[in-house]
Amino acid sequence: MEFFDQLRDKNGVVKICAPMVRYSKLPFRLLVREFDCDLAFSPMIMAESFAVSEKARKNEFTTSEKDKPLIVQFASNTVHQFVQSAQIVEPFCNGVDLNCGCPQGWALKEGIGACLIEKPDFVSDLVKQTRNQVKDDLLVSVKIRVHSDYKKTIELCRQVEKAGVSFISVHGRTRTQRSDPVNLEAIKAIKESVQVPVVANGDIKTLEDVKKVKAATNIDGVMAARGLLENPAFFAGHDITPKSCVESWLRIALETGTQFQCFHHHLSYMLERSFCKAERKYFNSFNSTSAVLDYLETNYEVRL
Repeated sequence: MEFFDQLRDKNGVVKICAPMVRYSKLPFRLLVREFDCDLAFSPMIMAESFAVSEKARKNEFTTSEKDKPLIVQFASNTVHQFVQSAQIVEPFCNGVDLNCGCPQGWALKEGIGACLIEKPDFVSDLVKQTRNQVKDDLLVSVKIRVHSDYKKTIELCRQVEKAGVSFISVHGRTRTQRSDPVNLEAIKAIKESVQVPVVANGDIKTLEDVKKVKAATNIDGVMAARGLLENPAFFAGHDITPKSCVESWLRIALETGTQFQCFHHHLSYMLERSFCKAERKYFNSFNSTSAVLDYLETNYEVRL
């Protein structure tokens, strides 16, 4: 709770960039930090390969002095591989997180992600053993989805709290739900049932959404994914991606040597609401950084 208290904004909320496969890498984390994001997660990393392969570690995890505070998320179906991975990254981050929320079929077949909410003993043991084998001030958290009967989710959260979890992030949908409304009642019930900080995830795309979720659940933090992809500055109160944010992305991407595909995809998301359909199609056809830079400068006066 002390960690969260240091980060809370004037409304008592910690604003968090969610773990996103391919997207929440170092350059994007640096960008959202410039626009009032308080805490950022790495993409989900497979502990099985990360724990044993130097190549995997180099490919999957990069950070910098400016990339703080940072939580590194791992997917794992074994305790020892998660612990090993946590020990590797602990000098470079503020905490590690177990993914218990990924609903993809391949993840469920591997015994990782959202299927772990059905294995509270395993999750609790992993939290406890990690807590006992890393430095005292390293956070150990879990990110979960809710059960259809969210009383089971409450029991899971109470169990991991007893094991020493630092905070719990809750995506307010079951593992089979995609666009259904987020279950704020379940998130509120979880918050009222534990003493550790609780973070709400799902359909948070504007500051009004943040205020609504805070009022409905009294959570300690909010976590955004697609909302930040579409507008990395929304935590700072911008309704659409401002010019200053696009210019910051150009600078950060070039400074960090971001691959063109990632550089271009982020811009496509950021500018989607500013482009008409024909312009989006034209912009998405670009295949070089120079073409993107020329177009943005000529048509939008966006410059490095």
